[in-house]
Amino acid sequence: MPFPSDFLWGAATAAYQIEGAAKADGRGDSVWDMVCRRPGFVKRGDTGDVACDHYNRWREDVGIMREIGLKAYRFSIAWPRVLPLGDGPVNEKGLAFYDRLVDALLEAGIRPMATLFHWDYPTALFNRGGWLNPRSPEWFADYARVVVDRLSDRVVDWMTLNEPQCFIGLGLENGHHAPGLQLPIDQVLLAAHHSNLAHGRAVRVIREHARRAPRIGWAPVGVADFPDDPDNPADVEAARRRMFSVAAMPLDPVKMFNNVAFSDPVCLGEYPDEYYRAFGDAAVRPPRHELETISEPIDFFGFNLYQGARVKAGPDGEPRLVPEPVGAPKTTMGWPITPEALYWATRFYHERYGRPILITENGRAVSDYVSEDGRVHDDQRIDYLRMYLRALGRAVDEGIPVLGYCLWSLLDNFEWAWGYEQRFGIVHVDYRTQKRTLKDSARWYAEVIRTNGAILSEAGAAVVA
Repeated sequence: MPFPSDFLWGAATAAYQIEGAAKADGRGDSVWDMVCRRPGFVKRGDTGDVACDHYNRWREDVGIMREIGLKAYRFSIAWPRVLPLGDGPVNEKGLAFYDRLVDALLEAGIRPMATLFHWDYPTALFNRGGWLNPRSPEWFADYARVVVDRLSDRVVDWMTLNEPQCFIGLGLENGHHAPGLQLPIDQVLLAAHHSNLAHGRAVRVIREHARRAPRIGWAPVGVADFPDDPDNPADVEAARRRMFSVAAMPLDPVKMFNNVAFSDPVCLGEYPDEYYRAFGDAAVRPPRHELETISEPIDFFGFNLYQGARVKAGPDGEPRLVPEPVGAPKTTMGWPITPEALYWATRFYHERYGRPILITENGRAVSDYVSEDGRVHDDQRIDYLRMYLRALGRAVDEGIPVLGYCLWSLLDNFEWAWGYEQRFGIVHVDYRTQKRTLKDSARWYAEVIRTNGAILSEAGAAVVA
């Protein structure tokens, strides 16, 4: 499965999950700082105050990336570190941190890929209505302009929003994530629409003001379905239909966990008819100029994918979920291990939206630890990554333009409401000492990169000592 010679083998992180330094150098408060102070919101009362201390240890972390051989690094910029109040005065010390990081990445031969928003919404703006405020797209565009003016002489790859399904659906609909609200569906849909507008406004800002020709996309969560029988056209069509339905996850009460309420207006310039049928009077019915803003052209379709659902065509041809068998493999997050989902999602997204694909996140949590020999033996993660990357290789073999793959995550980190209980990193972090230890998966991934994926066709873990 030869990958293109310019394929971007990368890893990803998010600012709140790794940076720490929550009150350092003028950084403002975010909604995740806010909910971490709320008793019982995060497991064990964990916070992102210190996290991986990346704000102070970025040189060491870039050195680790260089050792692994990363071709690209997807990181997010903390909005309240740049604009402590969300708008208004710029925090020069915050911007300078990202200046130093970008320079170090380029010096190490690593392509910086910047995400403007990965959930750390400024508390000051939340107190002014947050995503419900019709000015929220303007706030985001102004923030984007500050970052683009500073970094676009060196950064080419830009992503606007990370997983709007989560910060809207989990943040405002069921309240499991920051800011922890449970709003009526009409307000949730309005907030989602404003986030779509924010994306479009930011795309326009990047396109108009970047000093180097930009490559722009975003990173929604991949709500993925795949056919029970891939050789049965009816099952393939059933999986495709369900993946692009509003009710993409009927076992999950979060209505925002679907693709089309976000990606259709972004890529096709319309909310689909099913959106209006499903939500009725609660649906947002925007004027044409707002849809034109939302659908500002993007250069690639990024998506984060960890799992998928098996689907077959019922006797009436309608999509039917195939229940997981008893004892089906799952990660420590309880997510099913379904590597075929990465192939089918890549294929279905490219067919529907027509953009090159970038895998912006993929990985798994493992209950790993530093063994007596001083190593971290995470064979389960290696096996998972190999299976998913082989599935991605199939899409590449079939001619689907895939720009790269960003493994989640470079470092163990603060896993939102799970606190520090779940470890996704290929580098182990001892949160008491901040010692970094490359896991076996990091050494294996280094070989994947070195061989441009050729090692994926070999059996066994092939870990380099």
